[in-house]
Amino acid sequence: MPAAPVVLLHGVGLDRTLWDGFAASLDAETIALDLPGHGAEPALHAPQTLADLADDVLRRLPDGAVHLVGFSLGALIAQQIAVQHPDRVLTLTCVSGVCRRTDAERAAVLARLDSARDDFAASVQASLERWYPAGTGVAADTIAQTRRTLLANDVESYLYAYAVFAQGDAEIAPRLGEIRCPTLAITGELDPGSTPDMSRRLAEAVAGARLVVVPDTRHMLPVERPDALRTALTELISESEGVMR
Repeated sequence: MPAAPVVLLHGVGLDRTLWDGFAASLDAETIALDLPGHGAEPALHAPQTLADLADDVLRRLPDGAVHLVGFSLGALIAQQIAVQHPDRVLTLTCVSGVCRRTDAERAAVLARLDSARDDFAASVQASLERWYPAGTGVAADTIAQTRRTLLANDVESYLYAYAVFAQGDAEIAPRLGEIRCPTLAITGELDPGSTPDMSRRLAEAVAGARLVVVPDTRHMLPVERPDALRTALTELISESEGVMR
């Protein structure tokens, strides 16, 4: 069990309950935080930058250095913290993250942002269909809980957060090479939005980073394949602690 806590950051439109099943299976102290504008945190009422969101999360981290795990938007925020405050991050794990989107990839995510602005409920349904396609092995009640969480969002706040998700990879990209802590980029083989190519780009940008692509898995990796994530994270932490000793 690591001496430092594992801090978990969810993705846009979700909340800290994303991690309930995963955290329960991890042999470590875990702290799941709501991102700014999500869950129990106050709604966002103005445009944000990735640095804005990271500063908010940083104020709520426990004292000392942590093992920081971010999913999707949470991964971008975790990268920003690792760059700005390297003393606070022992290891960095980016789950289903985006990195240096191509023009086509950026156009696709901006189109999803426009769809959410035009018809939020329809955009929620489209997200669920991407994340949990027909035949998924994820339980129906888990899917229903994801739907409830998404629909409970303050729409204005969600749009401000999603804009950061759509643009934040460009904001952090020039500084990825500054990350020095042991880093893991892990994503699902079938994730259409946070693709294996994006995780490869991240692993190439951060010196010594490792890449894991989980077979037959889509975007909601912490829910769909928690065992694979737990194994990869445990190995990262164990090896980093061995180096530090």
